[in-house]
Amino acid sequence: MNEHSQHLVALFISGIVVILSFVLHYEALRFLGRTLGKHVHKRIGMLLAMLGLLMAHVLEIWFFAFGYMVLQHGVGFGHIDGMEKGDFMDYVYYSSVVYTTIGFGDLLPVGAMRMLSAAEGLAGLALITWSASFTFMVMQRFWPHSMEGTDTSAKNRNKG
Repeated sequence: MNEHSQHLVALFISGIVVILSFVLHYEALRFLGRTLGKHVHKRIGMLLAMLGLLMAHVLEIWFFAFGYMVLQHGVGFGHIDGMEKGDFMDYVYYSSVVYTTIGFGDLLPVGAMRMLSAAEGLAGLALITWSASFTFMVMQRFWPHSMEGTDTSAKNRNKG
């Protein structure tokens, strides 16, 4: 298979992993949104929301790690320079660095698997942003103090 075809197949595999991650994230948010109703104490609700989101992100990172393993060991579409053993936890480390867009630079994708790295960086950014929006909505519901009316200068102006 030529290099162009490898990149297209890697892009297809990347698309599958991205779609699976987005579906997982959607279902996690839907579950958390339904579960964190008015029957949950405010502190417990916030804690459950944060732990649930963290768990979803960890699973998504594992999806991408599995994708890297398939691309490298399954179909031989590249490798990751700097990876010593190449066990699952090495792929999880690399995936978490790409997903969070930290990019330490100690590991470098080579070959068609670069397509998955590019897709993961973009997907990770979108999913983390989606979680931040959800967290904001949960905080509006559960935060113990009202965020409105905290500007005392506006209150003083309205009195005068």
